[in-house]
Amino acid sequence: MFSAPKFLGSSAASARPARAAVLLVNLGTPDAPTPSAVRRYLDEFLSDPRVIEKPRWLWQLILKLVILNIRPRRSAHAYARIWTAQGSPLLVQSQALTDALDRQLKSACAGPVSVHLAMTYGAPALRDVVAALNADGVRRLVVLPLYPQYSATSTGAAIDALADALKTLRWPPELRTIGDYHDDPAHIDALAQSVLAHWERHGRADRLLLSFHGIPQSYVEAGDPYLAQCRATADLLAKRLELPREQCLLAFQSRVGREEWLKPYTDATLRDLAASGVGSVQVLCPGFAVDCLETLEEIAMENRALFLEAGGKRYEYIPALNDEAAQVAALAALVRRHTQGWAEFAPGEGGGDAA
Repeated sequence: MFSAPKFLGSSAASARPARAAVLLVNLGTPDAPTPSAVRRYLDEFLSDPRVIEKPRWLWQLILKLVILNIRPRRSAHAYARIWTAQGSPLLVQSQALTDALDRQLKSACAGPVSVHLAMTYGAPALRDVVAALNADGVRRLVVLPLYPQYSATSTGAAIDALADALKTLRWPPELRTIGDYHDDPAHIDALAQSVLAHWERHGRADRLLLSFHGIPQSYVEAGDPYLAQCRATADLLAKRLELPREQCLLAFQSRVGREEWLKPYTDATLRDLAASGVGSVQVLCPGFAVDCLETLEEIAMENRALFLEAGGKRYEYIPALNDEAAQVAALAALVRRHTQGWAEFAPGEGGGDAA
């Protein structure tokens, strides 16, 4: 008697209804504010050739013999100053943003759609999250690195990690990536709303300083669009706030090492402002989607002390957008634009709880 052949290699994932997902990617964070945890994190982060563009053999010698023996203890102290009962602020705030965007898209899309979080370094590791989504039947994936301005050191590194994760899959999902959203009108409006709300509560300062994370000047000279995109964001935000550019300044923070980084430097700018008689400054960090070590410790604490010690009278940090409704709505609209033609993201009454 004839019997139908048995086809080998089928999987449970291929039998499930296809689903779509959004993957938010942020930089990463140590598991704990301890020297050992920070050392593990820095080893992974600073070993990425996207982050440090030096000859591998030379950089690994410097990293292993010098930096990882000095910096973890100092960085652990900084992390301890901002650590919360729930854990790392970057992880807590990134997850809150993920959950809020998940609710927004579930209510607006035909679905089934879900939103997930991964980190380029540390946990939840991008490779693990992509593998879990693939096993769970996700056949369409849109990836949104949480960096409004593109840099090879951030978005580029996330795309590299994504490519490494996809290499491990027998059947990778259909993929779309969002490279940047530095000039997205809804994003600029969300930033402006946060500044206006702060002004309403606290009044205006003499200067609004927009502090972006720095990168080496040589990276821009090699073709990185980051500087141009930071300037575009600053120009659009100043225009939206109707601020003369002399009252809305741009600077770059978080430089390390002796190499020249993008200028003007945030700390030097604050010293100069105080020395020139500027009494009050409000600082916003438009390159950070959520608050983290660089905003909560470096900007809100270290640079505040620097400005006041230099003679300034009033210093205020305006928090990142985090999971504010305006940012959630802006990112939801951004995702919808980049997923046109995918039925799951079409307007609808939601696709249910696609966990």
